[in-house]
Amino acid sequence: MKIVFLGCTKFSEELINSLIDNNFDISAIFTIPQEFTVRKNEKVFNKNYVDLGSIANKNEIPLYFVDEDKKLSSYEDVIRKINPDIILVLGWYYIVPKIIRQIPKYGACGIHASLLPKYAGWAPLVWAIINGEEKTGVTFFKFDESVDGGDIITQESFDIDIEDTIKEVYENATKKSAEILINTLPNIHNIEFVKQDKSKLEIWDKRSPSDGEIDFSKSSKEIYDFIRAQSSPYPGAFFKTTDGKKIVIEKARIVD
Repeated sequence: MKIVFLGCTKFSEELINSLIDNNFDISAIFTIPQEFTVRKNEKVFNKNYVDLGSIANKNEIPLYFVDEDKKLSSYEDVIRKINPDIILVLGWYYIVPKIIRQIPKYGACGIHASLLPKYAGWAPLVWAIINGEEKTGVTFFKFDESVDGGDIITQESFDIDIEDTIKEVYENATKKSAEILINTLPNIHNIEFVKQDKSKLEIWDKRSPSDGEIDFSKSSKEIYDFIRAQSSPYPGAFFKTTDGKKIVIEKARIVD
């Protein structure tokens, strides 16, 4: 199976290393800059960014860069020449256009860190913790024109412990994602893709560091969840003192 890999995060790094370690054929890697533009020229700085160049060099895999000027669609001829069986989109932020998705036999497929159709869109793990969820999961699905609404290949759930921070939840999601890829890809030709009911998609918005300000009118449990959802490696929940100083809370506990 020939794979074209799209990624730019710690999640991407761990999954591509897992695929390489398990002898999957990565024919090309596409990545993007750490700072990029979405929507109406809105700049985003990727806190979880990883340069995949060292992996490409070490394993002699061609590496291509995508940005506002050199879009993924401009690499159509390159991808057609590779003739991949699947494009894996793992830790990616740009739209994968239809002209690219339709090249591989199994399309462009990715893993979303939620049990779709719940928590579609941005920052699913952060939102799940903020909302006090006790369980979440990962979904391997095929991309279409919608936001995370494509056909589901498989899902795996895992618990969110009351003491878990975003770091532990992120690690659990990555571990489950690696297991899904290793177990599913060799048998993907025998899997029946399940259509999602797009009317049930819960699309959550992206978050920025300014969204981390604590609302002390909330309950102690809500504040506790808010803090652990945004702790390291994220910018952190915070409050401002009367003189305007910003205080970041990395860890909290609830007391009687």
